Amino acid sequence: MATTSPLSSLSGAVGGSSTTGSGLGQGINVQQFVEYAVANQTAAITALQTQQTTLGSQTGEIATITSDLAALGTAAAALSDPLGALSSEAATSSNSAAVTATASGIATAGAHTVTVANLATTSSFYSDEVATSSTSLGTGDTIDISVGGKSVSSISVTSANNTLDQLATAINLSTSAVQASVINDANGARLAIVSTTSGAPGNVGVTGSLHLANATAINFHQASAGLNANLTVDGIPIASTSNTVSNAINGVTLNLTGPTAVGSPVSLTVAPDTAQATTAINALVTAYNTVVTEINGQFKVAADGTGGGVLESDNTLREVQNSLLSAVSNSISGNNGIVNLASIGVNLQDDGTLSVDSGALASALSSNYASVQNLLQNSTTGLSQNFSQVISSITGPGNGLLTVDAASIASTTSGLTSQISDMQAALAAQELNLTSVYSTVNATLQELPLLESQMTQQLAAI
Repeated sequence: MATTSPLSSLSGAVGGSSTTGSGLGQGINVQQFVEYAVANQTAAITALQTQQTTLGSQTGEIATITSDLAALGTAAAALSDPLGALSSEAATSSNSAAVTATASGIATAGAHTVTVANLATTSSFYSDEVATSSTSLGTGDTIDISVGGKSVSSISVTSANNTLDQLATAINLSTSAVQASVINDANGARLAIVSTTSGAPGNVGVTGSLHLANATAINFHQASAGLNANLTVDGIPIASTSNTVSNAINGVTLNLTGPTAVGSPVSLTVAPDTAQATTAINALVTAYNTVVTEINGQFKVAADGTGGGVLESDNTLREVQNSLLSAVSNSISGNNGIVNLASIGVNLQDDGTLSVDSGALASALSSNYASVQNLLQNSTTGLSQNFSQVISSITGPGNGLLTVDAASIASTTSGLTSQISDMQAALAAQELNLTSVYSTVNATLQELPLLESQMTQQLAAI
């Protein structure tokens, strides 16, 4: 906040001079005299403004660290989520040309065998070809369309719909059970009618026929029947209207892509998704390192004592740093040897940041997944839970360490603002008074030569 002097305007108002010389007849530099007189007050205000700027920088740095801690809390919550990454399952197929699969968090780890006799098909019909999609048809014909044995549309040909293009539009407007379109090739144009439901329930039937204007018949032909997929899961026969089967294995969705060869069933393995777990653990490490690096930067001082951040002398931040180090160093007992982060390949470095040994982490996840999950997710001793508690103690509303620190800085800043405002008001009043006094002195000094001349003349006349 800059201190503005009103001298330049006030001097003119009271007759002040900007003369650079001094002495009889020359007067004095009123503005300069006033500035000298209030120099100490101006310096005091500047010092307070500098302090206020520093406090603003401290507030900004606390906001940055608080934001980083929020990101760390999100990463920790993702690990502790009972339906999150650590609870994810992955389904692996031995033959993706026949079956692929996805698993949800409710899936149970295990192995299954799947054979596919045939895929589900979608029923369709097509007409004989005509010259073009806009060739005129004879009127008076009617075609009836059924799906799954139930009539869904009956279209009569009139002068308003007597082309294949117009018939396709009329069918689509009349029902959503089928999709009609015109297929064009080297032989001409044909009307195609395709069920919107796969499997036997979507089997289409078309009765009736069309005619050209010259009475040539246009017949319909079945391109494919609607068949259910037939498969076995662990020896149990299953029929499905769709090639996506979601009710055969709890929590697992099978995607059928082709029939299996006789005697060659697909092996399907459901196991914890180590890829998602690895990603989530690395995300936690990245978020933690971001916070620690930001805090370290406040205390990083060169040999000559320079380089520290605006919170270098903030003891609260030291306490925050220690709390985070304590959380990441936490150990439990037993748990098949998976007792701390180091035991899963996440190591604490000299500067307080973490590094991940990807090989060791992969080995721990593949050989002892349940123990890794317990280390990170246990509701009372888990690392994620511990992190959440520590972060709450740092940034929680009311009594969080940084919350209290930021409130204290805000209070000090507010007090400085009031103090600076009061001092600036007092300074302005003092400048006005001094300007008036020095202007009077200046005027008197400028009048002295005239008074001297008058006195000389008077003495000469005596």
